[in-house]
Amino acid sequence: MRDDTPDETRRVRLSRTFDEDAELYDRARPGYPPELFDDLTEVAGIEPGCHVLEVGPGTGQATLPLAERGCRITAVELGADMAAVARRNLAGFAAVEIVTADFETWPLPQEPFDAVVSATAFHWIDPAVRMTKAADALRPGGALAVVATQHVAGGSAEFFVEVQECYERFDPATPPGLRLPSPQDVDTSDHADEVARSGRFGPVVFRRYAWDLTYSTAEYLEVLRTYSGHRALPPEARDGLLECIAGLIDRRYGGRVTKRYLTELRVARAAPSGRRRRAP
Repeated sequence: MRDDTPDETRRVRLSRTFDEDAELYDRARPGYPPELFDDLTEVAGIEPGCHVLEVGPGTGQATLPLAERGCRITAVELGADMAAVARRNLAGFAAVEIVTADFETWPLPQEPFDAVVSATAFHWIDPAVRMTKAADALRPGGALAVVATQHVAGGSAEFFVEVQECYERFDPATPPGLRLPSPQDVDTSDHADEVARSGRFGPVVFRRYAWDLTYSTAEYLEVLRTYSGHRALPPEARDGLLECIAGLIDRRYGGRVTKRYLTELRVARAAPSGRRRRAP
């Protein structure tokens, strides 16, 4: 399968696709490993009473565990339908506010945050804005915690080799012979370099979690329908791709496949001194 990370020419268009079916996204997208939230306490200092700004909460897959840990959360979500589902999912937490806005132009409140968290969303934010505005939002020494989800080799490994024939047939942008990387081969240098270039944070601390999730054919197709690259295909090509994938799972894998995810936590602390600068 193809990676979901956009290049700059496609970023804005693809970032709008998630709001097209918020209920599907909420139902199909997996959450995050529990140990990630334990490490947020250890590495980022996120604990009960912590004031968190969440960028791109979606329907609340990471927001809910943070709320359950007693955080005060302001979550800024671009998609109106996604934000509505998030409000429903977080209705029991009075200390959580879901704001419908794009992070790039949303005015920062006067009170700085203890942490800025973005789970599988930071790469959708304008690169010219995201580091500076995240730093502007934080108190000195506050933490920027970015969670990235990578598609890696593992699980039903042979399926993910064979399925490339479906992608090459129905999605002409698929590179021939594309293979998923092993977890140890996933490169994190781009994020570390971006943090360093900003001049606003200290070194990045990384934590990684490889985990498997087994899907029925129908469940796996639902996940694929939430990916921006799949949603952006012409309907005929998308339908053909999904039919091809379903046939492969049913014929060769007994109607079930296991996917390996690599979830990565990336934490950097804001500069401990100097005035907090406001984003434009």
